[in-house]
Amino acid sequence: QVQLVESGGGLVQAGGSLRLSCAASGLTFGISAMGWFRQAPGKDREFIAAISESGYTTYYGDSVKGRFTISRDNAKNTMYLEMNNLKPDDTAVYSCAGRRSSAAVTMVVRYDYWGQGTQVTVSS
Repeated sequence: QVQLVESGGGLVQAGGSLRLSCAASGLTFGISAMGWFRQAPGKDREFIAAISESGYTTYYGDSVKGRFTISRDNAKNTMYLEMNNLKPDDTAVYSCAGRRSSAAVTMVVRYDYWGQGTQVTVSS
């Protein structure tokens, strides 16, 4: 059974930083592409970042480019999202997602596994 568990969310002031983690179990992490998405109240789920199985290929949503960095440690079966210069518009529930494929993609429907999410709140 695949489990993805996010951690690291919380309350931060605008301009601050947070680091999210996604611990994976039950899947062959080293061959699975992973991604981060977020959803704010009343809005659709938004693509944030994706990373290939090796970490060599990454993609970012336009709203976070230059501020967020996705990475992974295959030895620890863990993915990370470093978030800098946070803005109130970044407030949302952040979820990690995994694929049975090694290729990084941006579309929600192409992910097979999802975590429960962690709340990130950015105050102005």
